[in-house]
Amino acid sequence: QARLVESGGGLVQPGGSLRLSCAASGTIFSVGTMAWFRQAPGKGREMLGQITEAEAGATSTVSSVKGRFTISRDNTKNTVYLQMDNLKAEDTAIYYCWAQLRTERYSNWVIYWGQGTQVNVSS
Repeated sequence: QARLVESGGGLVQPGGSLRLSCAASGTIFSVGTMAWFRQAPGKGREMLGQITEAEAGATSTVSSVKGRFTISRDNTKNTVYLQMDNLKAEDTAIYYCWAQLRTERYSNWVIYWGQGTQVNVSS
């Protein structure tokens, strides 16, 4: 069974950095677009950005946080990353990854969500 497994969350001081990872594992034939979302306390889920399979090796800057975050992926590891720099208190949230996966060669794309990883930015 396919799944997305996130890692890298935790507590960090303002101005610090974290790198989140999300690996697709299990029975997978191919991985399509991957993305990151976050949900702050009391707010709705916000999309940060996405990266396609063809964009592997490049980075995508998240404009909503004024370039402090970048998204990248490694197709050889079926993994998407979220590099977060100069973190602020308002970045405190649960971060979720999202991906389109195919479990068989001719199956349809299916959307999967990671379990979420907590990021707390506090002094």
